[in-house]
Amino acid sequence: MAIEIERKFLVKDDHWRSLGTGQFYKQGYIPTQDQTTVRIRIVGDRGYLTIKGENQGIVRAEFEYPIPLADAEMMLATLCRPPFIEKIRYRIPQGDLIWEVDEFSGENQGLILAEVELKTEHQAIALPAWIGPEVTGDPKYYNSNLVNHPYQSWSRDSDV
Repeated sequence: MAIEIERKFLVKDDHWRSLGTGQFYKQGYIPTQDQTTVRIRIVGDRGYLTIKGENQGIVRAEFEYPIPLADAEMMLATLCRPPFIEKIRYRIPQGDLIWEVDEFSGENQGLILAEVELKTEHQAIALPAWIGPEVTGDPKYYNSNLVNHPYQSWSRDSDV
């Protein structure tokens, strides 16, 4: 079984910007009845279907499959509810890890998150100096929740 072990953080400054190049992502979510997430994503000229299970701490089942771009575009247009998540993702190598920094646009403009995938749940990591508070367990930072509750709609008190 494929699993994802991931930690997520706010980004506190711009020192990461010169460390990686970005690529545009657009994604939407197909509604489900439980904690399962079904995501359609376009990255450049490639489409992906991803199914994620319920979080168990920082671990969850994850299955991702490439799909034709035309299928991904049609699924976004017909099966996913707007607004869509739009962001530039920067991949930044740090030691033996790859940090992914997401700079959101659209209704989530102003939010910048960094995440790192781990090999084990208890893997020790060195945090880069530009990493801020950890938000791993906070559901409001899940991309699937940012669709229904975009960052721009948060009160400024709630995102500190």
